[in-house]
Amino acid sequence: MLQQQKITEKIRAHALQLGFDACGFAKAEYLPKEARRLEEWLLQNRNGTMGWMENHFDKRVDPTKLVPGSKTVVSVLASYHHPKHLAQIGVSDRPLISKYAQGRDYHKVLKKKLKHLFGFTKELLGGLEGRIFTDSAPVLDKVWAQRAGLGWIGKNSNLLNQDIGSFFFIGEMIIDAALSYDAPVTDHCGTCTRCIDACPTDAIYEPYRVDATKCISYLTIELKEKMAEELQPKVKNWIYGCDICQDVCPWNSKAVLAQFEDLHPRSYVTDHDIDYWQNLTENQYNKIFEGSAIRRAKYDKFISNVEVASQNIQNVNADE
Repeated sequence: MLQQQKITEKIRAHALQLGFDACGFAKAEYLPKEARRLEEWLLQNRNGTMGWMENHFDKRVDPTKLVPGSKTVVSVLASYHHPKHLAQIGVSDRPLISKYAQGRDYHKVLKKKLKHLFGFTKELLGGLEGRIFTDSAPVLDKVWAQRAGLGWIGKNSNLLNQDIGSFFFIGEMIIDAALSYDAPVTDHCGTCTRCIDACPTDAIYEPYRVDATKCISYLTIELKEKMAEELQPKVKNWIYGCDICQDVCPWNSKAVLAQFEDLHPRSYVTDHDIDYWQNLTENQYNKIFEGSAIRRAKYDKFISNVEVASQNIQNVNADE
């Protein structure tokens, strides 16, 4: 057991050396409670047009079916917070892009680092089988990070960490080695309802539950058809994603800064007014957002978001 603990701590230490902000370990096993919650959520059609969330249900709630022989889920956190983000909070007269999408595509950044961590672990153990993930497969990443002691799932359904906040990405290694497991932390949301109160679309329909079909991130990224007219004014000036429920969270008042430079905001993504985006051609879109998570929205969807935001910005300026 002592040897197992030492190996676990060496893996954790190496993860931090690689630039991850936290690393935790949980036993790979079936998740009965989460399976019931997910099934209920899907039956209520809270996933909207995201049909892929219904696929591979058994693997989503049991990592041993996703990675046969797996014994441990190693979770890591990587902050994407940057000082430049502070100037974007509460802005209503300029187009906003969610903070997580202002740098390089996080899938590429985290997977590269996770490959290094997997290689280190394999060498340390003298052999290893498993897979790495970062929002790229049917893995309940927030649940596993919570079980690994890296935070609790808050009322806005995001993972919250007392020392780091919530402006971070989550990645995993699901491996066939048994390690020493961390204990989950307690919920520290208390009586706070700032995230619920601040959401313009009432997407957080009850504490810890989010209706994706009302979430601005869903409306500006995942929704393929035209946005309902009654929702358009509530989207405000967001042209890709949304950070409102995180911006108002008290735990983000001391969010740690990103260590990976690739996750820092790029000025050619953040420093434009609405007129620039309105005149964007498809070729320009592809060039500016090459290697960016924003490419998920596709050009036509992005321009549609820009038009909605443009009208809302005009309305704000007219009221001033």
